[in-house]
Amino acid sequence: MGSFFLRITDVIAANINDMIDRVEDPERIIRQIIREMEENIRRAREGVLDAMSNEKQLGKELEYHRRQAGEWRTKAEKALRTGKEELARKALARKKEHDRIVTDAEDAWKTARNTSINLKNQLRKLENKLEEARRKRSALAARQRAAEARQYMSSTVRCFDKGLIAGDKFERMEGRIVEIEARTEAMTELDDEKSELEKEFADMEAESDVELELEELKKKVAEG
Repeated sequence: MGSFFLRITDVIAANINDMIDRVEDPERIIRQIIREMEENIRRAREGVLDAMSNEKQLGKELEYHRRQAGEWRTKAEKALRTGKEELARKALARKKEHDRIVTDAEDAWKTARNTSINLKNQLRKLENKLEEARRKRSALAARQRAAEARQYMSSTVRCFDKGLIAGDKFERMEGRIVEIEARTEAMTELDDEKSELEKEFADMEAESDVELELEELKKKVAEG
């Protein structure tokens, strides 16, 4: 199982080196590296779970045979108390069988336990490296965006130096704006004159309407 973790580490390192060699978008590559680390840690965790499960299974078997050995010893004692020596001998023979199994199982369980502990420690180290990578991701992404912003600003300044500021482009634009402003003022003035004439006619019509209505009102008052 230890070689399993070494293979995972080798695979992660190889993939990271390959991606760095052909890096185009650092932020995207960082996300991809973290995804691969997460996937490999997931697989490693499954291996650790298998080792822990094996350890627990061996532990249960060990406890079972220990109980059986104790029970057969108790049965041998009972047989002796009742004068059944041969039966006690058979009971002790069964106890010895369980004792031998306990001896073998103890070695297997200790090995499995040590393996389980080592794998859990290695898994924790991998998980810590993943957390460290996640923390660095934000800082590296921010640095990338800052570098891209500086690069964009530099190219924009060069563009201004070569284009807008060079020659008479601003002067030509200013002259064009002056023309547009003059035309706008002329149109506004013309519209104002038109509006004033229309207002005079409107006032005249309104006065005429008032006079007509006044005459009608006078007639009505006279008739009343």
